[in-house]
Amino acid sequence: MAYQFDFGAILPHWKLLLDGVVLTTELAAIGAVAGVGLGILGAWARTARPPVISQLVAIYVELIRNTPFLVQLFFIFFGLPALGLKLTEFQAAALAMIVNLGAYSTEIVRAGIQAIPAGQIEAAQSLAMNRVQIFRYIIIRPALKKIWPALSSQVVIVMLGSSVCSQIAAEELTFAANYIQGMNFRAFEVYFVTTGLYLVMSILLRQILKVFGNFLFERRHHA
Repeated sequence: MAYQFDFGAILPHWKLLLDGVVLTTELAAIGAVAGVGLGILGAWARTARPPVISQLVAIYVELIRNTPFLVQLFFIFFGLPALGLKLTEFQAAALAMIVNLGAYSTEIVRAGIQAIPAGQIEAAQSLAMNRVQIFRYIIIRPALKKIWPALSSQVVIVMLGSSVCSQIAAEELTFAANYIQGMNFRAFEVYFVTTGLYLVMSILLRQILKVFGNFLFERRHHA
């Protein structure tokens, strides 16, 4: 018996999908801003003295990059309450995305820092600039410009990874899709539409990051 497609069965639930898109966007925005910020701090700390600070950051990076995001999410949502820190589903999801992106961003940004010519840093040192000033005015902007495409891709990956947060009942897009499919049993139609929504969100996010990168680097360069 041939399968009868019925995409109309999704229409009554469009608001659930829209709410899921909104929450996914919120998670992505929070994760991107805080995660990249954490990555910049981590990359700076990798060059810090005493070396113990750099080593602690390296342990954090290796721990996050070598464990599944789902396990990290479960540890934050189910594990931290044992220590007295109870988070809502949204808070746990956002924190997990920040911690995850922060680790990957640390290594990406560090690669950009290592690509800065040593002569530029030595010239800044000759002007009696301290480490913070050198990092802020000499290193970070050209370093970010070099690795912006890779960093943008990682932000998109983390946004897509937010689908895992449905496992703790964070009501993002995948949670909404699972809920709708459980009501109408139209799995093909529901997940086909959900895939399309993720695709559109990914393309839009890449374009937003591209435009922001052009604004951040090219405009300042011409200025």
